Amino acid sequence: MNYRIRENSFWARLAAKKMKSDQMAMVFGRTIHLYNTDHREFLSNPRWLRHELAHIRQYSELGFIGFLWRYSIESIKKGYYQNRFEVEARAAEYDHQLEETYTFQPNRKQLMAATPPNRRQTDVPVHRG
Repeated sequence: MNYRIRENSFWARLAAKKMKSDQMAMVFGRTIHLYNTDHREFLSNPRWLRHELAHIRQYSELGFIGFLWRYSIESIKKGYYQNRFEVEARAAEYDHQLEETYTFQPNRKQLMAATPPNRRQTDVPVHRG
C-alpha cells in the first residue's frame, strides 16, 4: 500500500500545539502529516515511521470516517495514551515487518531532495597530469 508525506502540515501544527510537542506526525487516510520535521528525518526514525504506518493500517481497516469516529470516542473515554489505537500503534513500533507492507510515494519536491543535482560538464574536475 502506498502512503504520502505532507510536510509543514497545518493539521500537524495544530496537533503539536495541543499536545505541547516540538514535532508532530499524524495520519489522515494514507497521508502522514508532519510538523517541524521533514520527510528525511521522519523516515530515518523506524519506530516513529512504524507508529504512523500502524495508523494507516487502522484507517484502511475501518475506513476514513470509521477510524476518525472510533479514535475520537476512544480518546474521549480513555484519553490519548490509553486510546486502543495509540496502544496498538506503540506496539507496532517494534514490528520490523510493518514497513515492508507500505511504499512511500514522494511528491516532486521530496523526490528532488533525494536526487543529487545534475552536474554540468564544466563542473567536472579535470585531471591534469
